Amino acid sequence: MINFTQIQQKANSRYPLFLRSFLTQENFFSIELSIGSFPKDYISLRTEVTQLIDNSKQSLGYGYNLELESRKTYKHGQQSLPKRISIETEEDYLKLIQKEQEFSQFKADVELIRVAVPKLDRWLCQNPLEVIKHSDWHDLLKVCQYFQCNLKPNLYIRELPIQVHTKFIEQNKDILRRLLEAILPIEQLTSVEGEREYVFEKRFSLRYREPIIRFRVLDRIIKARYSLPFFDISTPISEFRQLHLEPHRFFITENLMNFLTLPAQNDSLAIFGSGYAIQALKSVAWLSQCPIFYWGDLDVDGFKILSQLRSHFPQTISIMMDIQTFEAFQEFAVPDSSGGVGTLSYLTAEEQTLYAYLLLHGKRLEQEHISQNYANYYLQNLIQLI
Repeated sequence: MINFTQIQQKANSRYPLFLRSFLTQENFFSIELSIGSFPKDYISLRTEVTQLIDNSKQSLGYGYNLELESRKTYKHGQQSLPKRISIETEEDYLKLIQKEQEFSQFKADVELIRVAVPKLDRWLCQNPLEVIKHSDWHDLLKVCQYFQCNLKPNLYIRELPIQVHTKFIEQNKDILRRLLEAILPIEQLTSVEGEREYVFEKRFSLRYREPIIRFRVLDRIIKARYSLPFFDISTPISEFRQLHLEPHRFFITENLMNFLTLPAQNDSLAIFGSGYAIQALKSVAWLSQCPIFYWGDLDVDGFKILSQLRSHFPQTISIMMDIQTFEAFQEFAVPDSSGGVGTLSYLTAEEQTLYAYLLLHGKRLEQEHISQNYANYYLQNLIQLI
């Protein structure tokens, strides 16, 4: 037979439905609860019935109604047993689950939200518990109102002229994203599918700390042609996208010293890959028109980066990532515990063979162990063949 604790639990489980019914003005009461089967033991039966009576509205003045009926039982004769358990009113319900104060605040917040940002009404009905979860609705709504009037701010979060504390938006990105997506025109929002960093900023056209692309000009003629101020330049990815340096050759290298020591070459530039830059470069459309050469470590991660780069720029050619180079400097190879899949989708057959060998034997050869003379000779021959 159901007991007082179970009645509270069942009533609590209906709390989201209660909140939604308040928002939609649907009828919620009365609630009827199943009594369950009666204990066969007489002492247990009387104890449990007494507890139900003691905790009922008839005894406490609030809570669940308990209707009893006189029934003749086979083992215990005539008994007064529960016939119906129900919750009839909002007051009874809230006192029973001890949420009177919480619901009072919920109603106040709902009224505030509906007045300040009426477009959130549908979201409210779908997410009533979110209203309770957050206590800073005055500030949340200030942010919503600002974005309704400024669809594409193009400012850093700290620059937004909203009267909230400086870290408020950064600390509440999850709820703010859901609120803004509920009220802003979908066609005005930027797609962030597949994005991992600065998703909020990208979604709502805010500025963010962009990846910095560092590149070197390996040809004086290119420097003069584009009036570039220096041979070694670092710039945000958004500015790099605007340079349009096609159709010159680009050498991408992972190690900084290898990047710095690449020799001067006609019609060529170099990019410091540094791992993360590969992901940023995929947004540089004009690079698809340029010959690209990638030089990374001879290890599992190096070939993963190569495969990833080639997935965006199929014309990419690897340099000094072959079995001949590995054998020439294998005395400098060290153990490598990096895991990897058996096959990478964008490697050539030769690259895949070396990748599989390195993965199987757990070895890595960092590109900085390849001598400068070897690199210069390799690149000189490469340029002659292009």
